Amino acid sequence: MYSALGKYDVVHIHAEEPAFFSWIPKLFGKKVVVTIHGLDWSREKWKSGFGSKFIRQGEKNAVKYADEIIVLSKGVQDYFERTYGRKTHFIPNGVNRPVIRQPQLITDKFALTKDSYILFLGRLVPEKGIRYLVEAFKEVKTDKKLVIAGGSSDTDDFTAELKNLAEGDDRIIFTGFVQGQLLDELYSNAYIYTLPSDLEGMPLSLLEAMSYGNCCLVSDILECTEVVEDTAIIFKKSDVSDLKKKLQKACEQPETVKRLKEQAADYICRKYNWDDVVKETVKLYRRDI
Repeated sequence: MYSALGKYDVVHIHAEEPAFFSWIPKLFGKKVVVTIHGLDWSREKWKSGFGSKFIRQGEKNAVKYADEIIVLSKGVQDYFERTYGRKTHFIPNGVNRPVIRQPQLITDKFALTKDSYILFLGRLVPEKGIRYLVEAFKEVKTDKKLVIAGGSSDTDDFTAELKNLAEGDDRIIFTGFVQGQLLDELYSNAYIYTLPSDLEGMPLSLLEAMSYGNCCLVSDILECTEVVEDTAIIFKKSDVSDLKKKLQKACEQPETVKRLKEQAADYICRKYNWDDVVKETVKLYRRDI
């Protein structure tokens, strides 16, 4: 209501849930832009009940009321064209080249050193494929640790399930939610970064990991493969056996990991540049004003 009544030309709404209310600023004559980060109704925690219905209606309201819709992946763009016949604008996330940090806090807190661990970093939710990762890693013969960094997202039961699954393997470390210097150090010193997701919107953590010069291991969903192209290791989605094989191979072939590390940062910072993202977004704002 505040934005609908305020002196604004454009109201930009992010995600399907708040897009439910996109009709309110529209009613008061504002131009409305909605960014769809992903198909949130398909996430496991929303698959049934009121939450899923509300999010789906938010998606429909975006289609009906938004002047422009931005999507972060080609897969979601195809979905809106196929489902609603609605044209959208593909404007992905961006990334800046970070400062690489030497291991200090991660050594003090978790006894981690440069290249001593495989990193997953994200929300601990089922669609991220962390269950597969733990199952696969337990079968990998390596001295490297598996660091699972991130907090619960209304998924305490799932987090407890993961920790139970990891019991008996002291190589697996759960850090909880991380930010600031600790986050930077985890990205800066990983041997590889892995994102084994079944479902993604635009995986910003993958862009960030590559910007730190990480070799990445990702599932073959379109949202990951269109980001990494041929600059990462790819395994079959939901396939524990293939994930284990690719993890083992990465641990045994440091020269491959080194080659992918060397090209990651330049590639991702060139492809997903924040300046380009801003220019395209502002251009969209100005179209109908």
